Amino acid sequence: MNLPSILLWGFGATIVLTTLTIGGQSLGLTRIDIPFIVGTMFTPNRDKAKVIGVVAHIINGWIFALVYALFFENVHAPSLWLGAIIGVVQGIFVSTVLLPVLPGVHPRMVSEYRGPEPTRLLEPPGFLAINYGHNTPLVLLLAHGVYGAILGAFYLLR
Repeated sequence: MNLPSILLWGFGATIVLTTLTIGGQSLGLTRIDIPFIVGTMFTPNRDKAKVIGVVAHIINGWIFALVYALFFENVHAPSLWLGAIIGVVQGIFVSTVLLPVLPGVHPRMVSEYRGPEPTRLLEPPGFLAINYGHNTPLVLLLAHGVYGAILGAFYLLR
């Protein structure tokens, strides 16, 4: 396994993924802010949450890059298209499984089944993260597809 390639391209792909989701937010396509959601799991301070969230998201990106690298090493064929397909599958998993169960583990996210509280909480993403906008699933699929494509295109086998 090529650790320098994982570190370089895992970082780059995660930055692009994050930029695409924040870009989608800036264009009014979605309200999702993955680093902010991740960061608020660790701190109630909204400013610190953004910083902590970016760091945690980059670490998660490296972990997933390691998984992609293991796959590429086993098939001996990293490619842009294979990476993009894996990325889209990852995006589907994030949208359909991970984000909908997040209220169950996130200490500052309200559940769809719990009433309002005096403390301000994050809105639950819901299925396909539709609560963050109807285009959110497309933004997430595109961003994760590009993440995988970058890893598939640039990961170097040993």
